[in-house]
Formats: sequence, structure tokens, C-alpha cells
Amino acid sequence: MTAPEFSCLVTVAEAAQGRAVALDADEAARAAIAARLGLVALDRLVVTADVRAVAGGIAAKGMIKADLVQSCAATDLPVRARLDEPFDLRFLREAGPVASEDEEIEISDADCDILPLEDERIDIGEVAVQTLSLALDPFPRHPDADRILAENGVLSEEQAGPFAALAKLRGKPEA
Repeated sequence: MTAPEFSCLVTVAEAAQGRAVALDADEAARAAIAARLGLVALDRLVVTADVRAVAGGIAAKGMIKADLVQSCAATDLPVRARLDEPFDLRFLREAGPVASEDEEIEISDADCDILPLEDERIDIGEVAVQTLSLALDPFPRHPDADRILAENGVLSEEQAGPFAALAKLRGKPEA
């Protein structure tokens, strides 16, 4: 396993005392995170968190702030974004039901923010990177994408969609 690009470990013992964490990713870490997440650029990644002990593990509540550039899903043009994403996670020794390979389990919305505690510590830097990855727009779109696509002969969804052919027939006389 490779080392995380942006690491800040907090142990259960430190969490028992309560710990405020403030991180600002340096240029090398931002470049590595951008490569991992498929970003054009990650210009800023700042993390603030309060970490404390809870029954059975550690709670981490905080915020990530990021300035980044993604590629437009339609044109590959750069799309700038600014994210302010909160997180509120619990890392527990007994993090929920264990299912066999053939068994399905259902989890509630509250269970989504519960993760397993491994080696009596958490990595707030990795929490930030994973939170960032979940907050990214999966299909970023450049403001000029529709115009550029039209100029290059690409039909819009309305022009090429399933009802476009029916719309064309509506104006034709019956034979």
C-alpha cells in the first residue's frame, strides 16, 4: 500500500484529550491528490477539524475548503470550482454488521458516516481527500460547452433525444 499524499494521524489517546486540527496541503501534496482524483489542478486544500473520543472510537467533525479545476465532461475544457464541504464522521472499533460474500446488508443514512477504526488511529488528511472526492461534480460542465458543441455539429439532447423524431413528424401531412 502506498503512503497517503496528505497524512495527519490522530490516535485514540490524542482524541481522548480532544484535538483541533488545521491542515493546509502543500504544492506537492496537492499535485499528488489532483493526480489521484483526476483533477486538472488542486490550487488549495485546507482542512479544519475537531477530533474527540466517543464510546468505541473517535469522532471527527470539520470542514474542507478547496479550489480546484476539473475537465468538462463534454469538451475537456477546464472548469474551476470552489468547495466548502463539511464532514462529521465516527470511526468505531465495532463499525457495524459484517456480512459474508453472499449476504447483502442494508445501512441507514446514519450508518454511512460510521467507518471502521483501524490501529487505534485515524488519518484526518485521508478523511479530507475522501471527502473531497465525494464532493466533486461527477460531470462538470464548462459554461460554453453547449455553444462549442453546437459549433462542432454535435446535436443537443433535445435535438437527438427519443422525442426529436416524433417532434419532426408532428408537422408533416399524413400520407
